[in-house]
Amino acid sequence: MPDRIAEAFAGHGKRAALMPYLMGGYPDLDSSRAAIEAAADAGADLVELGIPFSDPLADGPAIHAAATEALAAGATPHAVLGVCERVAGRLPVVLMVYANAVLAGGGEPFVRRAAAAGANGLIVPDLPHEEAGGLREVCDAAEIALVPLVAPTTSGERVSAIARDGRGFIYAVSVTGTTGEREGLPQGLADTVDRIRSGGDLPVAVGFGISTAVQARGVAELADGVIVGSRIVRAAGEGGSEAVGQVVGELARALSI
Repeated sequence: MPDRIAEAFAGHGKRAALMPYLMGGYPDLDSSRAAIEAAADAGADLVELGIPFSDPLADGPAIHAAATEALAAGATPHAVLGVCERVAGRLPVVLMVYANAVLAGGGEPFVRRAAAAGANGLIVPDLPHEEAGGLREVCDAAEIALVPLVAPTTSGERVSAIARDGRGFIYAVSVTGTTGEREGLPQGLADTVDRIRSGGDLPVAVGFGISTAVQARGVAELADGVIVGSRIVRAAGEGGSEAVGQVVGELARALSI
């Protein structure tokens, strides 16, 4: 339920809530489940669980490669929802999934399956705000938050509309382009967060390009949540759940008050 997302942002006990991203089915289904459990043990407050897709337009090399490997190993949306079901009792799960996988059957069947698996939110990065109304109604009925994204280039008027219609939290994309590890935080990030805050009351979580403890702490000075993807996915591929736990632990300590 969306209330679990609100509770995670309100009660994390850190400078900001920590949300690692992990690819479902990478390097295999059991390993992705173990990685999420390790992240929860290490201090994650929510998890963004990716459903692999063949053409992930918003994702950089690390996550794209993970999706390709997961698909080759036989991961399907249904199988990843099975991972969600097994970890949803530990922490809120927000699914990251591309529009084709959601809307192929009209939206409602996927949302029903996601709700039954315990998902609390849904991020559909390639679904424009103007076309999201129908899916938002379906998600509202299933008590799943349809989380919108705002980019640095989003106009002020559009930011206000997105913030008004948002559910759960607002995903602030820190940079133009795709996901991936970067050397520093972008200039203008504070302005992006401020513009989103002025449009509504939902928490603001920042993702894209955040990979180090220093960067995470910097984002936490500006926003309500920190999303780390490519660095966590790389850890999952290189060292499995143990490596994921180590990286998430470092990030959680950096966000300690």
